[in-house]
Amino acid sequence: YPSEFLIQKITEDNQIPVQLHVSVSLQYVAGLKGNALVEFFHGNIAEVENEELRHLMWSSVLFYKTPNVEVMACVLLSTKAIYFLLDDSFIHADEHQSDFWTKENSDCENSSFHLSCCFVLKLNDLQSVNVGLFDQYFRITGHSADHIVTCLTRDSYNTHTFIQQLMAVLSLLARTPSPEPVDKDFYSEFGSKNTGKMENYELIHSSRVKFIYPNEEEIGDLAFLVAEKMDGLTNLQSLNILLYVLAFQVNRAEGSAQNTSSLQPKTLILTSSDLFLFDEDYISYPLPEFAKEPPKRDKYQLVDGRRIRDLDRVLMGYQTYPQALTFVFDDVQNQDLMQNLTLDHFGE
Repeated sequence: YPSEFLIQKITEDNQIPVQLHVSVSLQYVAGLKGNALVEFFHGNIAEVENEELRHLMWSSVLFYKTPNVEVMACVLLSTKAIYFLLDDSFIHADEHQSDFWTKENSDCENSSFHLSCCFVLKLNDLQSVNVGLFDQYFRITGHSADHIVTCLTRDSYNTHTFIQQLMAVLSLLARTPSPEPVDKDFYSEFGSKNTGKMENYELIHSSRVKFIYPNEEEIGDLAFLVAEKMDGLTNLQSLNILLYVLAFQVNRAEGSAQNTSSLQPKTLILTSSDLFLFDEDYISYPLPEFAKEPPKRDKYQLVDGRRIRDLDRVLMGYQTYPQALTFVFDDVQNQDLMQNLTLDHFGE
């Protein structure tokens, strides 16, 4: 252990997404290759001697206790646990959640030593995995609020690969088998239990971990929400969601020396007539079983919406992935442009 193929695959996956900045300590991890990466895992992260590193992925993550702080993490999947190697600045990002992370005081502020904290979710504590719409993200749920993490991969391939690897590792777990199902008769199967509401697709793994996928109703609910925001101008029957993608909105800081830009996570939804930007809650829905009250905010909050007919041009950057797109819309809403020009230039 490990095979040459696995070492090569993990080395290839050990690349930080270019759009996000990380601390020096995580840059050090990203610089490790081949056997050095495996030795780093066993020497600094692994909790038991005989666990094997199976998969590595870089992703933005959200924690249930700190839903507003998106942080970059190196996600390491082994045969015993899922490790989230985090930037140490995350501990100080939300003062209200200081009890979530316990950190010993250390005299390394002014030295060349850079600290990372590691959040560990043991596979034996894993209860369910919720896959987001179009595999843009997934949420891992353990037995308490401290053990709920969403990985915002923003990439269906990365999501699919991680889920496959996780299922393979879970198959190795020795868990007590589930009790034999009781044979149901026809009346109890099709009688009073039908609530008329379609549940999400559930796949119960042999390790008893649930893998939950969204159903068509979720897209229907989203289409209904979008139609509401359009002030009922569109017939819901003809409204089709053409694209759903987790993206970043670029806010340029004007007047700064380097004209720096901040990236705001947004959900972009394209219909046949409009383009929408939403703030989406990726961590609170569906509600965990232990939740006592609904989340403080809705799952989708509209940030901006524009008609496609008002779209003037689309500017495309020439850099490699991720591609930057600039949408330029006409400022004039629901007015005749020529009439205004005539008044400006030829009228009193």
